[in-house]
Amino acid sequence: MPTTLTLDDDLAGLLRAAAQQKGQPVAEVAFSLLRTALGKPTHMAASSTPFRIRPHQGIFAPGLPLQKLNRLADQLDVDAFLARQKS
Repeated sequence: MPTTLTLDDDLAGLLRAAAQQKGQPVAEVAFSLLRTALGKPTHMAASSTPFRIRPHQGIFAPGLPLQKLNRLADQLDVDAFLARQKS
């Protein structure tokens, strides 16, 4: 669909510079940036191999209180946060 966009001079300059750096036409760079901003995959990303997760059955150690795992995860997050604050 042919569409005309009016860009601010600074934005047009950034777009031209990005196109020159990538060695691509300005239109291709603009399309890619728009797709990324709108949450759609680019042509390259759409043709790449999809990421697959292979689940496996996990076994917890005997005696581990499974009801307290969220509390443990929260405490580990707090400890990591406090450690980052000290450094």
